[in-house]
Amino acid sequence: MAVFGVLAGVLGLVGLIQPDVMIRLMGLDPLPEASRADGDHTLLFLTASSMAALNMGVYYVLAALADWKPFFRWTVPFRLLTCTVFTLTVVTGRAPAGFLGVGLWEGAGALVTGAALRVESRRAATADTAGTADTAG
Repeated sequence: MAVFGVLAGVLGLVGLIQPDVMIRLMGLDPLPEASRADGDHTLLFLTASSMAALNMGVYYVLAALADWKPFFRWTVPFRLLTCTVFTLTVVTGRAPAGFLGVGLWEGAGALVTGAALRVESRRAATADTAGTADTAG
């Protein structure tokens, strides 16, 4: 969770400071400012998304520092939903293929988080069972 939070925060900062870098990371070609049409709000949406990523990064880091397991569990289905929506956006042609990486990043993060929570839950259950057996004997 902390690693994802730091990465999200850093990418959010990059998007706020150097939006063209984020555009390139998504496999897109940035447009020179002079060639943008009136009403092109690409940079506005990138700014909003980058600010959201920065905030989300901070939330994730704080949740990791607090070891807030319910938050970790809540992220799994919503990151899978994000993966699905972003993947469908590419499949339906609303976004270029380079955007697929964003969806896959979310999906992989959800799966890793879910697996880690499952392993930790099993370890805790095993420790509880061993502790109960020790006190019974």
